[in-house]
Amino acid sequence: MDSATSRKLGCAKGKGGSMHMYNYNFYGGNGIVGAQVPLGAGIAFANQYKNNGSVAMALYGDGAANQGQLFESFNMAKLWNLPCIFVCENNRYGMGTAVHRASASVDYYTRGDYVPGIRVDGMDILAVREAVKFSKKYVLENGPINLEFVTYRYHGHSMSDPGTSYRTRDEVKEVRQSLDPITTFRDKLLQVDMVSKDDIKAIDAQAKQHVEEETAKALASTEPDFKQLANDIYITDKPLSFRSCNAFEKLPHEANI
Repeated sequence: MDSATSRKLGCAKGKGGSMHMYNYNFYGGNGIVGAQVPLGAGIAFANQYKNNGSVAMALYGDGAANQGQLFESFNMAKLWNLPCIFVCENNRYGMGTAVHRASASVDYYTRGDYVPGIRVDGMDILAVREAVKFSKKYVLENGPINLEFVTYRYHGHSMSDPGTSYRTRDEVKEVRQSLDPITTFRDKLLQVDMVSKDDIKAIDAQAKQHVEEETAKALASTEPDFKQLANDIYITDKPLSFRSCNAFEKLPHEANI
């Protein structure tokens, strides 16, 4: 809820948004378009160096697919056969620009050239699972692979984007009705009798209740204190004042000022 409400309970304590989500084995987004891709290649290098059997997944959008650093990352990853799964989330619009207006080739899975690629139905939960399952085994034995998940976003790119100036409402409606990953997966489960309609209703109710509870919790949280604005710039075992990270904390030589 950071980017929406700027509250203390947010992933960045109210001082950031979706670009600042970090956790164990999750290295979040990045303020520079496409910059998370070389970071992912670096993590793959670390996994290879440690020989820990882990792989790295570096995700980027179709709008970032034309960034030069992606191709530098592809080159290094293949040169050293790093266990890295590059994933292009092609939702057909880079911010507000349709893919065919920004890319000479919209076959993003082929962009790796010497890095093999697979085009995957990103709206099919089972297809995504199988593609990732295959790719993990592949990169551990052969080096990098490039996946293109063809998907779609229903809403705007950001809070300032209504998402309707570069596409029609009918287009969004058609995708939601015919290709939505949740409803299509639900239908598959019903077809093979893995769940009943009552089970689906119970799951829906539980999910809605969870969202409402978490939203209420986020809204009840307070905004961060102003004195916290300059904190958490560095992670260090030294006091924050050692690196002048806390703009409101005086340095030793300022004690008498």
